[in-house]
Amino acid sequence: MRLLVVSQYFWPENFRINDLVAELVRRGHQVTVLTGEPNYPQGEIFAEYARDKAAFDAYEGAEVIRVPLRPRHKGNLNLALNYISFVVSAAIRGPWVLRGRRFDAMFVYQPSPVTVGLPAMLLKAIKRVPMAFWVLDLWPQSLSAVGVTRSPAILGAVEALVRLIYRSVDLILVQSRSFVVEIARQAGGSEKIGYFPSWSDDRAPVDDAEPAPEVAAADGVFSIMFTGNVGDAQDFPAILDTAHLLRHEPVRWLIVGDGRRSDWLAAEVARRELGKQVLLLGRHPLERMPSFLKHADAALVALRPEPAFAMTIPGKVQTYLAAGKPILAMIDGEGAEVVRLAEAGLTAPAGDAAAFAAAVRQMMAMPPVQRLAMGRRGSEYARREFDRDSVVSRLENWLEDLVVRQRTSPPANRPTR
Repeated sequence: MRLLVVSQYFWPENFRINDLVAELVRRGHQVTVLTGEPNYPQGEIFAEYARDKAAFDAYEGAEVIRVPLRPRHKGNLNLALNYISFVVSAAIRGPWVLRGRRFDAMFVYQPSPVTVGLPAMLLKAIKRVPMAFWVLDLWPQSLSAVGVTRSPAILGAVEALVRLIYRSVDLILVQSRSFVVEIARQAGGSEKIGYFPSWSDDRAPVDDAEPAPEVAAADGVFSIMFTGNVGDAQDFPAILDTAHLLRHEPVRWLIVGDGRRSDWLAAEVARRELGKQVLLLGRHPLERMPSFLKHADAALVALRPEPAFAMTIPGKVQTYLAAGKPILAMIDGEGAEVVRLAEAGLTAPAGDAAAFAAAVRQMMAMPPVQRLAMGRRGSEYARREFDRDSVVSRLENWLEDLVVRQRTSPPANRPTR
């Protein structure tokens, strides 16, 4: 198939869409990616990209077409301008740079923001192709959950926009089964909704990795590792409250990643005098994560106590399961249920630092063999439920079905290119 992927984020930014594109190319598909200039999560255009833009025009055999945008910088206003700039740039430049090109289907990657759907809708109309839309983040609920806005007028306007986008697409893919009811309400039914979770990937086993030299050895200390975005959703205030409760115990917190809350986190660690307990290791390429996880006695996932986040399965859950690390989760809802069903870790209610500290103590007190068994059960569950090949094959089947339906629809309804 000739596939057009539309995503505001793409390599060298670390997102799962990178791996999906590479896999689709490996399976013989011709993939073109329309995306923005890399600036996530630091909020500034990547220096290596600015020095040599041509070096980022291809990725694992896929062509990458980039449109300019306003970097995220800091603050909600700048974030909104970043979202708007991609919409405008992709809507104006996208049709021009893609002129004369023919595609069989379009795949849209939607973490935040949902506004990526606007230029995608325009391209769908111009190219006359079916569109699949992968929803990883519920809007407008996420705007309220992270405190961007609680204005009923703004949330109502965003809700109307979401309805418009969802009702224009041919297939809505959801990363969590809990999304289905809400998205069905917005899309006008559940007929075109499919369950498409993030996958686990054990191609780079943690056991085979060399330990990351950035992490000092600490015999007798229990190491809890967080990898990924340091943002508002991840509830670092509750994580630091837990670290404070355990400050006199042999436990350290290894934070690998950065994001909008990185500066706040560094300042708060210093203010609370937790510098010996909470180590901020910065951002590193995705392919190096096994070497960092090699140091982890347990892997950490947390989300704020919000209804929208209770319906989410954080992508790092699949990563941790595949890595064979026992999970410490301070989350609600479907994400916590996955950890429990897999018997791969311990959970505490989102935002409850005291309960989470108790879970940490419980895991620290376990014999190492018991924690190893948790990790093994997690790996087995990941292979059963989130196998990479099976998940991507499911997507291929959906896309092929969309293409067939488009080509075999009655002539009166079938658009021409």
